[in-house]
Amino acid sequence: MLKAVHHIAIICSHYPTSKRFYTEILDLEILQEVYREERDSYKLDLALNGKYIIELFSFPNRPKRPSFPEAQGLRHLAFQVEDIEKTVSKLNKKGVETEEIRIDPHTGKKFTFFSDPDDLPLELYEE
Repeated sequence: MLKAVHHIAIICSHYPTSKRFYTEILDLEILQEVYREERDSYKLDLALNGKYIIELFSFPNRPKRPSFPEAQGLRHLAFQVEDIEKTVSKLNKKGVETEEIRIDPHTGKKFTFFSDPDDLPLELYEE
């Protein structure tokens, strides 16, 4: 019935900051940017390796995340990487703080977490 995840929607608190983070820090590609005047909202469609994955929204007066990091609902967004040490180094050089690299006890794979400008938990998981 289901074929794939089509996209992930993220609502940010400060659109220019989040747009910069996802496009300049994480190097996601802008597919389309639309300002929806009737909603006073931006919608930014972002791709990774040419594949549409994230819709970044700005909305006025949006509620904050109820708690961090274990709020009920979506826990985190994970990105697969080839070399976690290299990726962490690049993020750190761009001013992004990351947690220590850990080993998943079930898969033996390396992973770590960091946050976007709104403290949305993001994960790097080595392939």
